[in-house]
Amino acid sequence: MKDCTNIMIVGVGGQGTLLASRILGHLFLENGFDVKISEVHGMSQRGGSVVTYVKYGKKVYSPTVEQGEADLILAFEGLEAARALPYLSLEGKLITNTQRIDPMPVITGAAVYPQQIMETIRKQGCNLYAFDALSLAEQAGSSKTVNVVLIGYLSNFLPFEESQWLDSIANCVKPQYVEMNQKAFFLGKNAGIPVK
Repeated sequence: MKDCTNIMIVGVGGQGTLLASRILGHLFLENGFDVKISEVHGMSQRGGSVVTYVKYGKKVYSPTVEQGEADLILAFEGLEAARALPYLSLEGKLITNTQRIDPMPVITGAAVYPQQIMETIRKQGCNLYAFDALSLAEQAGSSKTVNVVLIGYLSNFLPFEESQWLDSIANCVKPQYVEMNQKAFFLGKNAGIPVK
């Protein structure tokens, strides 16, 4: 493993990006790593961009991820995935939900949502893993578990035991939601898109 692994989580307010970062942070700390988490909020109350950096390794010196440094990007929405693309390293992996959430300028008519955004991202030649995490979250019992569905898929790329992931989920969500979130984790982990 390299000295530090850089993960960037992007989405819009209300999608659970911060919970996702807490689950990852708990997992990494429990495994003895130095961890830094940095959050950047737009209008994160509802609908604005939210970016979270999660870095772990033997020793982490900076809490942020610079352009071209992200080993993994977890995107909760297509447009946010496109915005984060410059941060992806050459060998990095972009995992994204294909759901579309219109930002305020699109809602008000001041802008147009880009068409065929996944195809545009794919043409950049990056390692793209795009799937409908929302449908899987609904299968788990709530659309609010999109974050954990995406974490489930992300787990295919990180060297931790399944039981450790489940423990971190159990430690970060309210007890009454543990079972549903663990189901979401498994649905994401086994999403059926090939892991390259």
